[in-house]
Amino acid sequence: MRFESVTSAQNAKVKTLLALQEKARLRKEMGLFVVEGRRELEHCVRAGFEIDTLFYCPEIVGLAVGHSSAIRYSALTRNADPTRVKAPECPLPDLDVLSAARQVVEVPRELYGKIAYRGGTEGMIAEVKVKERTLGELRLPENPLVVVLEGVEKPGNLGAVLRSADAAGADAVLICDPLTDLYNPNLIRASIGAVFTVPVACCTSDEAIKWLKDNNINIYTAQLQDSSWYYDTDMRGGTAIVIGTEATGLTAAWREAADAHIRIPMLGELDSLNASVSAAILLFEAVRQRNA
Repeated sequence: MRFESVTSAQNAKVKTLLALQEKARLRKEMGLFVVEGRRELEHCVRAGFEIDTLFYCPEIVGLAVGHSSAIRYSALTRNADPTRVKAPECPLPDLDVLSAARQVVEVPRELYGKIAYRGGTEGMIAEVKVKERTLGELRLPENPLVVVLEGVEKPGNLGAVLRSADAAGADAVLICDPLTDLYNPNLIRASIGAVFTVPVACCTSDEAIKWLKDNNINIYTAQLQDSSWYYDTDMRGGTAIVIGTEATGLTAAWREAADAHIRIPMLGELDSLNASVSAAILLFEAVRQRNA
């Protein structure tokens, strides 16, 4: 592990970090993405992702200002002398996160405020190596619960769906024909780390349909036309809940492949819900049925 201290926003490492947050093309070229926040990074490490560079602010994470480099090093190598480390106001960072990084960059509070999107992220932000997530890597239990999203464009929506999938204990989320970058910082923030806690695979709709059929998973498409109430549909067996975009809904391929078309009652004047809200309602109906 390499350790260094940076104080200027003009430093090359800092400029790269900021560029990775903004540019999907650069994330793809470098094979790196940005994760901000202690909680999110802990989930990231547990999911087997590799941290390339960790930026941290000791004033925020709780390390007392003015420690010598030797004390910093001992903390990073899990050998800190507790009698020489001032009791922090907030918890020390998870040393598994620190030790997982290829290099660690210490930044002062003022600089951290310029590179972090949110203030309450416990003083940790990192560049993480991209890991391909495919259908072939998914391992399913009996009667799995799967969420499928087709063509979802807004990273905040996708992040919110991942949060609901985590809360409902979904076994996988399939992202078909994505219009947003899976490692978009807004998606990671919206998911509060669920992008790492839920098994996720990116694929085409045709690949997803074949995979679901091969695994004997019922396909239930959320749509208004030619559909039944969602609570009248048996979701106790293998279930895939398929949701499209709010603007255009699902493509014909999904409608034709479906074992059932389901809808949520709409009692007002509008005819659609936010995709993440729809996913949450349908997921927890499956949970209700399975726990009944």
